Amino acid sequence: MRTLAEADRVPDPAAHPPLVIVEDLVKHFPLRGGAFRRKQHVHSVDRVSFTLAPGEVFGLVGESGCGKSTLARAMLGLTPVDSGRVLFDGVDVARTKGRERKALRRSMQLVFQDPFAALDPRMRLGTSLEAPLAQHGLGTREERHQRILEALDHVGLDASFLGRHPGECSGGQLQRIVVARALLLRPRLLICDEPTSALDASVRAQILNLLIELKSELDLTLLMISHDLRVVRHICDRVAVMYLGEIVEVASRGDLFERPAHPYTQALLTASLPEESGAEAGFGPLRGEPPSPVSPPSGCRFHPRCPQARDRCRSEAPTLGAGPLERVVSCHYPSA
Repeated sequence: MRTLAEADRVPDPAAHPPLVIVEDLVKHFPLRGGAFRRKQHVHSVDRVSFTLAPGEVFGLVGESGCGKSTLARAMLGLTPVDSGRVLFDGVDVARTKGRERKALRRSMQLVFQDPFAALDPRMRLGTSLEAPLAQHGLGTREERHQRILEALDHVGLDASFLGRHPGECSGGQLQRIVVARALLLRPRLLICDEPTSALDASVRAQILNLLIELKSELDLTLLMISHDLRVVRHICDRVAVMYLGEIVEVASRGDLFERPAHPYTQALLTASLPEESGAEAGFGPLRGEPPSPVSPPSGCRFHPRCPQARDRCRSEAPTLGAGPLERVVSCHYPSA
């Protein structure tokens, strides 16, 4: 199987009009408290902006709880946002209604993290696969059956799985079923939320190679959400690093892994790939635990854990600006 590096074409985001534009997206969740408690909010997503080019594989990484899954659901319109907007092919996702919203959802599909939770254990897989086609009124029963068989073939399964229940399949087989179901509506954007985190290493590689093949074969745009930097390096063209609800760096795969500019990115690489990165470059490990998203630190949110923090970092919040090698970095003192 080909890796992404061996593919014939790697999209250049600057050469194509974006398929997806995320602009200053904000989502806070209120915390319930007593009558005399000050109203508080979880700052899940704060002023997040980036674009996706057609055919691109875009990685989104960060520690657990940094807001990656909330951002994905907001992009799909499954979670209402407080401010900002998501444009899909020029259409504001939040403003669509009725038939327009239904048609848009056909073009944007989500592959869930846990395939066992994504499927009804009482329902045969054939019925689960047919449900989205029937809901969108696509084809006759025979036409839907044929499309399901084609989707199964795309993911390396056969018709024998249609009569099975989820409990009769392995985790890897179910993840292939979930991918097949997402492809049935022939989307243009596939958002994969930690699609291999619950799988064994050998099965994980199979699913990743499958996604790479499907991306090229079906001309998909992929958003790959993961905390596993090895997965991201294997499959992505560009990578965004998220910390405590904010994007702190966006760069091409090569630039990010070879020359990380943000101190958090450097520490993340040191922790995830100690044999290849941080130690030789002098990057230290992450200190302490992430601050509470209920009361984020003033200034740069990373400053309590940053070995390079200065007075300016504690008082003034940085913005995403041009950094070394044409990347964007939210840091007052990025590495050159």
